[in-house]
Amino acid sequence: MTSPIIDSHHHFWDPASGGDYGWLSGPFEPINRVFEPDDLRPALQKSGVTGTVLVQTWNDLGETWDFIRTAEATDFVAGVVGWVDLTDPKLGQTLAELKSSPEGKWLVGVRHLIQTESDPNWLLRADVKAGLLAVQASGLVYDLVPNLPQLPSCIATTQAFPEMRFVLDHISKPEIRNRGFDEWAVLIRQFRGQRDHVWCKLSGMVTEADWQSWTPEDLKPYVHEVLDVFGTDRCMFGTDWPVCLVAASYDRVVEALQECLKDLSSAERERIFGLNAIEVYRLPGFQERRA
Repeated sequence: MTSPIIDSHHHFWDPASGGDYGWLSGPFEPINRVFEPDDLRPALQKSGVTGTVLVQTWNDLGETWDFIRTAEATDFVAGVVGWVDLTDPKLGQTLAELKSSPEGKWLVGVRHLIQTESDPNWLLRADVKAGLLAVQASGLVYDLVPNLPQLPSCIATTQAFPEMRFVLDHISKPEIRNRGFDEWAVLIRQFRGQRDHVWCKLSGMVTEADWQSWTPEDLKPYVHEVLDVFGTDRCMFGTDWPVCLVAASYDRVVEALQECLKDLSSAERERIFGLNAIEVYRLPGFQERRA
C-alpha cells in the first residue's frame, strides 16, 4: 500500500487527571493506566501507520485544549476530534478561540458522548441543534458515537443537516458477540442516500465481539454491510486504541480489517486505510509533518 495509512480513531488518557474514567474498572482494569504518544508509536511503526486522529475521551473542554497541544508536539497526530458544549449559547465564540489558537489547525472535528445521556434523543434537542449549526459554520466535522438506542437520533440528525460532514464512529457499536446483526442492519441501512456527507469508521468492532474468541469472520458481515451502505469512498480504518487492547493487540486489529477487505481493489483499500480520513477531516499537512 503506497498511500498514507491513517488510524482515524485512537485515544490518550491519564486516569489520574480527574477525567471521567470510572469505566476503567472490572474487565477494563488492564487499560486503567496512562496512555501517551510514546506508548502508541511502536505499534504505528510496526503496522506502517503514517498518521492518526486523536479523539476525545470525556466531555471536557480542557481535554480539547490539551489534545490540540499534544497534536502540535507529536509528529504522528494529524488531527484532533475534541469536545465542546453543544448547549452553550457562546459555542461559536469557543470554536473561534480554539481554531484561532496557535495549535488550532489540529482541531478537525468534535463529538459528544451521547450514549452517556439519559435521553436517547439528546441530539434532537433545540439547544443541541443550535450547537450543531455553530459546528457546521466553523467547518468542523461532527463525530457521532451512538449505541443502538441513540442511532435513530443520529439518522434524523444527518438528514436534518445535509450540508454538514458527519462521521459515524465504531459502525454504531452493534452487539457482535450476541449476533446483533439484524436489528443493527435495519437502522444502518437508513444511511443509504447520505453518502455525500456521512462517513463511517470501521473501528471499535473487536470490543463488541467476544473478547476471547473473536475472529475476522465474526466481523465480516458487519464490515460488508457498512461497505454496501456507505461505499468504499465513505468508510475508514480506525483502531480505537487503547480500548481495543482488552480484546486484541494493535496489529491484530489492523490485520483483521485487512482480512475483511482483502477482496477489494488496491485503490479501494487505500481509500479506506487513509485517503478517506484525509478527505473528511481535511487533515492539515500531515504529509509535511516533521520526521
